[in-house]
Amino acid sequence: MTVDAVIFDWGGTLTPWHDIGLVEQWSAYARAYDPSDHSLAERLAAAEVGLWREQQASRGANGTGTLDHIFIACGVDTTDVRHGPALRAYLQAWDPHTLADPDARPLLEALREEGLRIGVLSNTLWPRWHHEAVFSRDGLAPFIDAAIYSSEIPVAKPHREAFRAVVAAVGSHADRAVFVGDRPWDDVHGAQEAGMRAILVPHSRLGDQAVDIEVSPDAVVDRLGDVLSVVLAWRDVS
Repeated sequence: MTVDAVIFDWGGTLTPWHDIGLVEQWSAYARAYDPSDHSLAERLAAAEVGLWREQQASRGANGTGTLDHIFIACGVDTTDVRHGPALRAYLQAWDPHTLADPDARPLLEALREEGLRIGVLSNTLWPRWHHEAVFSRDGLAPFIDAAIYSSEIPVAKPHREAFRAVVAAVGSHADRAVFVGDRPWDDVHGAQEAGMRAILVPHSRLGDQAVDIEVSPDAVVDRLGDVLSVVLAWRDVS
């Protein structure tokens, strides 16, 4: 079958990998919400790590949860007037770490010019509106036909239903869709289990987030922009 859709992971793929201290990131929230609570940032970070570990242990079957799960676990009152400004401070603290890869916009534009549909599938705790704001900021939004976020569905990568959801959202089929990601387990293994071809962008230093699994990507690229030639070659021989 020919290739008619390319679907991307977000963090570590469309945006480069950054080594992040979660406590530091959550400190922006804690300072705005309750500066007298000196352990709040640590509790929020620990709750987030717990969600990611549960997602990994369940192989995506339990999803990732949302930011609200973290707030509830830490006794944060999301109806408090302090919560909105604190949430904005937290998300703004991520701004330097969410900038798109320089290859991202030219690549998406070229894929669109070739008539290919473009999707995003991200394991994330963040709300859709924030991801859309990030894509708009970086000029990617006009090229994305559909996006699926684990914060909105009951499963997460590498669960095959997460991949099936995004394939359906872009109006394709697994054997006509290519997935591009930086994680061998979540992205490559998950996509292939769902019947898709997978391209690995091996730029991320996953550390303790890595899963010990041997996978054979259908292709490996040195930079994000190289995805175009791989996809077009597959399309031409399909």
